[in-house]
Amino acid sequence: MRAMSQHHPEGPARFGAPFLLLVSLAACGASPASPAETGTTTDLSVDSSDDASPPFDVATGDVTAALAGDHRTDADRTRDVHRHPAETLAFFGFDPAMTVVEIWPGGGWYTKVLAPALRDHGTLIAATLDPGDTSFRGRFGREFRGALEEHPEVYDQVQARVLFPTDFMTDVEDGSVDLVLSFRSAHNWIRWEGHTPEPYFAAIARVLRPGGTFGIVQHRAPEGLEHGEDGTVGYLTEALVIGLAEEAGLRLDERSEMNANPADTHDHPEGVWSLRPVLRGGPDEALMAIGESDRMTLRFVKPQ
Repeated sequence: MRAMSQHHPEGPARFGAPFLLLVSLAACGASPASPAETGTTTDLSVDSSDDASPPFDVATGDVTAALAGDHRTDADRTRDVHRHPAETLAFFGFDPAMTVVEIWPGGGWYTKVLAPALRDHGTLIAATLDPGDTSFRGRFGREFRGALEEHPEVYDQVQARVLFPTDFMTDVEDGSVDLVLSFRSAHNWIRWEGHTPEPYFAAIARVLRPGGTFGIVQHRAPEGLEHGEDGTVGYLTEALVIGLAEEAGLRLDERSEMNANPADTHDHPEGVWSLRPVLRGGPDEALMAIGESDRMTLRFVKPQ
């Protein structure tokens, strides 16, 4: 295990078998592993008129306006109370004039917020799985890009780039990005067979401009949780994430507890996927009452 440096609160076993896609659960109307956990995509569709005009006002670049847009589904909105999107983006210093990279956008839940806010003011780069990959991962990249192309009224300015394989964001220029965002996906950088997390963090540090920000929200393991550092239960320790970011040359700027959930006991039969929105194993009243996972929210900066 890596030696992790210590931080004060006031400062800002890989899988041994191929990753399996499981059948959908009728109870939650989605695959048993949520998009952010597996890289799978969900429907990014919107109701649009024949002239393909945006279903919301994109002129202001306002996150609140994007959240209120009717391109978001009721299922999207029910997660706002757990994900705190406006507060989280504000904590990360989001500005609509920025160049932003969203790492592993999965089903596009945050893409639906970022794309309209940045559409007329900044740049959104979606670092997706390679659509040309011949392994099972390739379809995730193809499905996400296909969803973007189907609705140019919302996503026409999104730049889809390759996260991996085999290189990491080599089609994103060094030092060209103001803000890199990762939402609940870092465990996949560890748990997939043959993967190590270091290239992901190195690529994030490389594309950021000096003074740029890396914001990460990740399922949080308490210190000592079994599998809390191999990603197989979805949770990672803060010490691991901070250590990996620092090894890549980034500096922890601040923590936030806005996405914490003290009701999460972290010891569920299917790991984080026992909880909402996945409910792998079926709905369970006690697990459903917990809500979504306990999450760390960390802001890093690239030194000048």
